[in-house]
Amino acid sequence: MDRKYFGTNGIRGIVGDLITPLFISKMSSAMASMLKNKGTVVIGADPRLSSPSIKNNVISSFLASGLEVIDLGVVPTPLVQFAVKHLHVNMGVVVTASHNTPQFNGLKIIDDDGIEIDIRKQLKVEEIFEKEQFTYVPWNENGSVTSMDLKQEYIDQIIQLVNTDSIQKKKMSVVVDSGNGAGSVITPELLRQLGVRVITVNGNLDGRFPGRGSEPTPDKLSEMSKITLQSNCDFSVAHDGDADRAIFGDEKGTIFFGDKSIVLFEKWFMSNHENKQFVTPVSSSSAVVDIADEMGGKVIWTPVGCIFVSRKMIANNILLGGEENGGLFYGLHQSVRDGAMAAALMANILAETNKTFSDLVLELPKYFQKKNKLPCPNVLKKRVMDQIVTTIPETVELIDMDGVKLIYDEGWILIRPSGTEPIFRIFVEAKTEKKTNEIMTKGMRLVQDAIRKLS
Repeated sequence: MDRKYFGTNGIRGIVGDLITPLFISKMSSAMASMLKNKGTVVIGADPRLSSPSIKNNVISSFLASGLEVIDLGVVPTPLVQFAVKHLHVNMGVVVTASHNTPQFNGLKIIDDDGIEIDIRKQLKVEEIFEKEQFTYVPWNENGSVTSMDLKQEYIDQIIQLVNTDSIQKKKMSVVVDSGNGAGSVITPELLRQLGVRVITVNGNLDGRFPGRGSEPTPDKLSEMSKITLQSNCDFSVAHDGDADRAIFGDEKGTIFFGDKSIVLFEKWFMSNHENKQFVTPVSSSSAVVDIADEMGGKVIWTPVGCIFVSRKMIANNILLGGEENGGLFYGLHQSVRDGAMAAALMANILAETNKTFSDLVLELPKYFQKKNKLPCPNVLKKRVMDQIVTTIPETVELIDMDGVKLIYDEGWILIRPSGTEPIFRIFVEAKTEKKTNEIMTKGMRLVQDAIRKLS
């Protein structure tokens, strides 16, 4: 189902382009109309420079629609999701563009179950927006806004789900690089309350993300790596702008893509729980299947996007999910990706196994991954995708759940248009580095040729 404004993860755009005061006002009014002028909404924001004005605009529209609003301040996305269920409210809104660069901002809309609204509801919001079918209340029936701090309640729930005694006895040291984002207000404090010595990097809130940018890719985390090694820390963790993702590094300073951490979580979970199912997008490593086979478990695939993982977990009563971008979904806490939960659970795993991070990684199946992206205007994405499909030989196994995933004897490639940016993403995995590079070269050429032909 084609959506005009919602992408893989909410609504995002450049401030002053798509994201204008008028757009935010109308979109917020459309969301409020979904609730038929009654109920309570919680709202939080990341620290982007544009977030305060956007958040105030959203709040104004909700109040004019008769809704009660609880303002949580600058907090991670998963804390807003926690608040929705904790307070039993009707909706949550996060003002954030997650890992996008500072000129972007947007909205994530959380349903009353703590998970982002499904595609059907997204389409309904867009329909109300386009038709301007807004409903406002009389001046004397406007809602009111209340500020609330739920950080400790959120931290307390995470602490209850890990082995605090083991973690405290381990006397670990951890480097936390929150990238000047919303994770700064949660993860360092959470780990300290677990008895972990914490060294922070880029730990001040700054909506320009001056430290290393808002996306925690391994190539941007050299400072975190260096400090981990110099300070003899047990591991390191980095967040994106709204802290729903976590990228980890070992005690030697090696930074890993999310593929490694989600497989570590999968292996630990299946070793300790009877529910041995794992939900993950088609972009994830084949290692998730290897571990599931080893543990007598099962992998359930979804399209790329946290909403698909969350909804599949809820529908099938599955307690663990993961994404290659560093998203951990721990259903015992909440069935959404949560960077702080991931950090605490990694400390738990190291404490319980009494092994180093690097030793745990060495025990995992070995594959080589490569990820790349190419710019492509949003208006061309569908035609480019159709063009790519026509060039694929019939002898190659193809999975078209999300973009196209081509399966070869020694590896695979996934080519998909981003749902949040004007780019194509290319994921490659193979059993050797040489083969990985070969497949990536072919895939990049395939996308480039299609874009060139249609431009």
